[in-house]
Amino acid sequence: MNAEFKISLEPVSNENAQGLVKDILDGTQAKMGFVPNMYRTMGNSAGYLDTYAHGYKAFRQSSGFTPQEQEVVFLVISGANGCDYCTAAHSMIADKVAKFDAQLLAAIRNGDDIADEKLQALAHFTAQMFESRGLISNEDADAFFAVGFSEQHILDIILAISVKTLSNYSNHVFHTDLDREFAAYKIS
Repeated sequence: MNAEFKISLEPVSNENAQGLVKDILDGTQAKMGFVPNMYRTMGNSAGYLDTYAHGYKAFRQSSGFTPQEQEVVFLVISGANGCDYCTAAHSMIADKVAKFDAQLLAAIRNGDDIADEKLQALAHFTAQMFESRGLISNEDADAFFAVGFSEQHILDIILAISVKTLSNYSNHVFHTDLDREFAAYKIS
């Protein structure tokens, strides 16, 4: 899903990137072996790209969620925001890195119930946080805590919503082309 409006700024290439943007693109290239198109479009604003990269790294490194749980959170938010680019990208990460089985990945992408009770509670709570704009009920919080999550995890979900808002919205207004690395996970 994309916005009707499309930003006309061109994606930033490694060759024309400067300063902080160049550092982030070069670091991404070294770590991932390629620079996702999303990073190149965000590179039109150094502050935007830096905020995204910093928040994403913080979530990955200090959220206290397992890699599987992280992908549940990112996939639920990206799906709720209607971001086909991030849904495809996180589907690839869920498959290749977090080792989701096909049934789990399909359930999350389709918004179906998840067989694993803890992951289902996480998906539900993340959706509630997103849909209510953080105005969650005591009942939702209690169900989240009952499967072993903590109040810190609530803050980490808010961080993930913030990071995904940056990436999902920029993908909408740029109509970001899906990278070939994520093509097998394209939303039909």
